[in-house]
Parts: sequence; structure tokens; C-alpha cells
Amino acid sequence: MATRKAAVKIPPTKLFVLDTNVLMHDPTSLYRFQEHDIFVPMMTLEELDNNKKGMSEVSRNARQASRTMDEVVTTCEHHIDQGIPLTVPSRGQASGRLFLQTQAINATLPASVPTAKADNLILSVVMFLTETRKDRHVILVSKDINMRIKARALDLEAQDYFNDKVLEDTDLLYTGMTELPENFWDTHGKDMESWKEAGRAYYKVRGPLCAEMVVNELVYQEGDKPFYSIVKQKDGPAVVLESLIDYAHQKNNVWGIVARNREQNFALNLLMNPEVDFVSLLGQAGTGKTLLTLAAALTQVLETKRYAEIIMTRVTVPVGEDIGFLPGTEEEKMGPWMGALEDNLEVLNGSPEDGGGYGGEWGRAATRDLIRTRIKIKSLNFMRGRTFLNKFLIIDEAQNLTSKQMKTLITRAGPGTKVVCLGNIAQIDTPYLTEGSSGITYVVDRFKGWEHSGHITLQRGERSRLADYAAEIL
Repeated sequence: MATRKAAVKIPPTKLFVLDTNVLMHDPTSLYRFQEHDIFVPMMTLEELDNNKKGMSEVSRNARQASRTMDEVVTTCEHHIDQGIPLTVPSRGQASGRLFLQTQAINATLPASVPTAKADNLILSVVMFLTETRKDRHVILVSKDINMRIKARALDLEAQDYFNDKVLEDTDLLYTGMTELPENFWDTHGKDMESWKEAGRAYYKVRGPLCAEMVVNELVYQEGDKPFYSIVKQKDGPAVVLESLIDYAHQKNNVWGIVARNREQNFALNLLMNPEVDFVSLLGQAGTGKTLLTLAAALTQVLETKRYAEIIMTRVTVPVGEDIGFLPGTEEEKMGPWMGALEDNLEVLNGSPEDGGGYGGEWGRAATRDLIRTRIKIKSLNFMRGRTFLNKFLIIDEAQNLTSKQMKTLITRAGPGTKVVCLGNIAQIDTPYLTEGSSGITYVVDRFKGWEHSGHITLQRGERSRLADYAAEIL
């Protein structure tokens, strides 16, 4: 037993070899490895240099990564081959060292692996370090799946870069609502206070479940007497629940639209609430995200005049091949990307079959023109430095945004502006983004519990039985 105890010693800190795509994905990744050391091969620096030109997000990140590395290297006061401490440049975020390749490395890769390729040169560095540094646990970190497969085929350890992931499992993502158990009122009804104010019922309850609730979470109980409410306040072990407006009833219709299910009712309560400045809606295709948001936006812009106009934007990531440059102004170029807007406006403007409701064909045309004057379509590329006052800002297809782009967009909001993010994390088209690292996952997680934000995950498709079945089985 004594010899076994002697053999077990505390493993030293790891040595992570960074692939170029990690630095281009997150320029601050040098500071994300805590007490562990980082090794940057010369080929990684070469590839950063090759990718620094241009105005794309990748080029911007390559330049930022180079600047970060320059900041670290300039703090070095001794021999660079002994490693550069990261504590000072990272302001205490990382306590490891940065090693740069200072010598020619000639590791013998198998004959079948071509040595002229940049990826394989990085693999040769990992192989060399694994063979020569037996005292260290050497791991390659890469966002490139094929690179990781090749590394494992050569019996080298490789990992994905996980630091940008908000959640490991998206099933754990906050849904924005909780079903109350049947015995909720028995266990939480003691010393309950209830009152009415401005047509709403309020209940102040205490109990074990209250600790888990967050502000603006929607709670419900189905049964003979369904109970739908929102957590208005949280005060230690007590919460104040506020009853909701029933948007499923025709008298409360929003621009002619009524909620078809519980989640849509919850979503409309958040969208129509002036106290909620930020709303995020997640859901698969056909759950009504864009339709509900546009209906709420038109009502609050044209009827109640709460906002001056609607601004709609989305990421221009094509699903298939790009069709090349588009003619016209910024708005005309964004036109083909805004098919979802046109389709939903058609629904909201009434179809010829139902009489339109706006004085026949002429009335409908006039209404359509009025609506279009209040909707501005903007490209993401020109958002930096802008401020939107009293606007209803809709960010569509937000699952294709990175957390950094999401921050850029949401911080455009000036006084009186409401921001709504719509997305479906099952349909990500941006390379290197996953369900766990998408910008919308990031904001849902970070805004959870803020008194002026709300989130709902829409679950039931309302587009058509064909769309629902396709989303389920395909």
C-alpha cells in the first residue's frame, strides 16, 4: 500500500499546443487555460500572418490574436525559450506560461503523411513535444475535426476548444418556463398574500420551489382551472406571481393574431410588456417566432405608438452556394434575405380570401405601404457605432451569430428600444459555431433572471402538419 501511495503523485500542469483556428475563433484564448502552459508552433504564427488581411470576422480575429501575442511577448524580460509568464498580461486570468517555437523541429511523421501541409507540420511539433517532454502531458487543441482525427491516428492526444461553450448540453438551456406540481398550493399556500392591481392578480408565495425560480420566468399549472403567471419579483424565499393576459382569446388579439398554444401566449406576454427590454425566442421551424414578434411590433409601432419604427436584421449566411453580388441599396441587397418578413407580412395584412379587413384590395395595398414605411431592413455589417432610440429591433436567425457579434448588436439599444432575438439552434449555418457556443445560447444564459428580460422556448409547431412531421423525422 505504501509503494502504491508513493507512485501516485500530483500530475504537473498540462502543455497545450494551439492550432491556428483556435486563435482565429477566440483571440483571447491565450488567457483561457488557467494554470496550464501553452505552446504556439511557428506554423501557427505563419497561418495567422496569412489570414490577417481583409475585413472578415476571421481576419479581424487573426489581427487581434497577433496583437494579444505581441502584448505577451513584450513583457518577457528573460530568455523566451524558458516560457513567458501570462499572469501580468492576462491581469491574473491565467497563471501558466506561453512557449513559442524557438528551434527547428524534425519529428518523423509516417511516410503517408505529407509534410508540406501546415496542419501536418503542427502535428510534427506535437509529436516532437510528446517524445521529448516525457514529464509533461502534451495535448493538441484544435477546432478542426479532421486535425483531431489525424492526431489520434498518430497516437497523439487532441481536444476541441471548449472555453467558448456556454453549456455542454443544450438540453440544460433555460426554457423560460416551469410547470408547477399539483400540490404547489398545498406546500406554498401557507401565509399566501393575494391582491389585485390594474386588472392583474398578484400572489405572494413562499416555499422550497421559490428558491429555484428566476425573475420573469413563466410558471403554469394545467388542469380544470389552468393557472398561468410570471415571476414578477423575487425576495429571498418568497416570490410574487403576476397573472398573465390571455392572448389566446380573440378580444386580446395582437394585430389579428391570437396565441395558438401556451408558449405562444407566454411569448406575446413578454413581447407586449413595456417593462421587458430584451426578449429571446427559441424554437424549431414553424413555431411562430417571427409572426408573433412582427404582430407585437406592428401593434406597438402603429397602434399604441410605443416605438417609432421596426428595425429588422439577420446574418447573411447562405444555406447553399452563394449567388454572388446583389444589386441596389443596402435595403434592396437585404431583400432576398428577408423572405421570412415578406411571408409574415402577407399573413398579418390579411389574405384576399378573408376579405382583407382593410377595405378590399386598395385598402390592403395602402396598409401594406404604410407598414413598409415603418419597417427598416439593416445589414449587420454597418451596425458598429450606431444607437437606436425608441426602436423595436428584431434580430432574426440569431443562432448564426457569435457571442461577440451578439454583444455588438444588443449594445446598439438606446433609451426606449426593445430588442428581440429569434433563433433555432438546430439550424446553425456558421462554420465553427455549435449549439453550445452560439450567440443566442450565450444571451439566453447570461440574461436569465434580469428583471427587464425574458425568454421562451417555443415547442409546438403551428406552420402545418407537413412542416411539423418533417422537423420531427428528418
